[in-house]
Amino acid sequence: MRIGVGFRGMLARSGNGWEHWGAGVRGESEEIPEGGAHPSRGRARILVIVVGLGCLLIAGAWIAYGRQAKTQQQAKATGSGPGGQPARPVPVVVAPVRTGDLNVYLTALGSVTPLNTVTVKSRVDGQLMKTHFTEGQVVHAGDLLAEIDPRPFQAQLMQAEGQLARDQANLANARLDLERYRRLAQQEMIARQQLDTQEMMVSQAEASIKMNTGQIDAIKLQLMYCRITSPITGSVGLRLVDPGNVVKASDTGGLVVITQLEPIALVFSVPEDSLQPILRRFRTGGKVPVDAFDREGRTKIATGTLVAIDNQIDPATGTVRLKASFGNTDGVLYPNQFVNARVLIDVLHDTMLAPAEAIQRGPQGAYVYVVKPDKVVQMRRVQLGPTEGAVVSVRTGVTDSEALVVDGAEKVQDGARVEPTVRKASPAGAPATPGAAGTPSAPQRAPRPGA
Repeated sequence: MRIGVGFRGMLARSGNGWEHWGAGVRGESEEIPEGGAHPSRGRARILVIVVGLGCLLIAGAWIAYGRQAKTQQQAKATGSGPGGQPARPVPVVVAPVRTGDLNVYLTALGSVTPLNTVTVKSRVDGQLMKTHFTEGQVVHAGDLLAEIDPRPFQAQLMQAEGQLARDQANLANARLDLERYRRLAQQEMIARQQLDTQEMMVSQAEASIKMNTGQIDAIKLQLMYCRITSPITGSVGLRLVDPGNVVKASDTGGLVVITQLEPIALVFSVPEDSLQPILRRFRTGGKVPVDAFDREGRTKIATGTLVAIDNQIDPATGTVRLKASFGNTDGVLYPNQFVNARVLIDVLHDTMLAPAEAIQRGPQGAYVYVVKPDKVVQMRRVQLGPTEGAVVSVRTGVTDSEALVVDGAEKVQDGARVEPTVRKASPAGAPATPGAAGTPSAPQRAPRPGA
């Protein structure tokens, strides 16, 4: 290694004395042995060690600070702060557990179906002269709906009546001849064969009269068919044929469709696993109530009764069809309308009822937070029963009148101290009993981590 020397007035210690190297100035460089760089490498190593120790100290301080913060957070959650002083209670809303009856319903999607639907057709061929109904009108059985031109049938009737009168005259003449032949036969003035022939002619005339009478009755029936009347009581649909058109008995479209609206039926399907509870109630002979709700399942539209259960299960879907009847005097149900049908299948008496908002769910199942009289929260595992609306039946885990956290459960843990507020009663008009009509189901809370 070479370094420049500015002057040579340096002293070097050699042995026991000092040696003067000289005071002259040299502009050239001197050779320094390689061993002279060892002290610089040592200092670099010391510097790296010091920096590493500093980083370790900083990391340790950071970890210690995190543990201390976590400990303080847990202390706040358990109701104690630094120095053993109690932390501020967590405000929560509670609702009491109560004992009562719970109606258990089965909900299924159904379609409103008329009990009777009639497509009114003409039974004779002819020109449609006039209609006597308004589209959408409610007609009664026997009301006149339309008229077909009756003149062709009136002419046929006149011809048939004339033919009948001629046959009746021929019959009368044949009977007179028969009486003459009988007297002559008694006097043996004619052969027996002539008498038998005349008797056959009388029988033919009588048969011809019967045929003409039947033809007249058929024409009169066709004249009656020229006046089309309503076969049922119901609502008239849109007119399918306008007056002036020629209609035939073979037409498939018909003149108009009449649908019976009062009463009306609701057909819905339920899973085969739910069939037995319905059958038990249906076979007792009592009425099985069926409620019809709107698409959202919030508003009750009508109340009816179960009237029929299909005799087989659909193997493709594993469901069975049921039919309920509704009076529908207010016309709220309409044919082919989709509604939610709710069937009352059971009533649980004297069971524990808890708000659905209080139920929490975790990996180990359902649980609730119970606020004890000392305002400390206790977490309990519960076994749930059927749910109806915003009320859940609880088989085990809670007792009557215990307060359950329904709002603020995400801010508490087992053993936390809280400040409970009792939830206000339902507003006026809200259902007061579980399973009441129109009560929406409460949304389920997301499970808490580690619950």
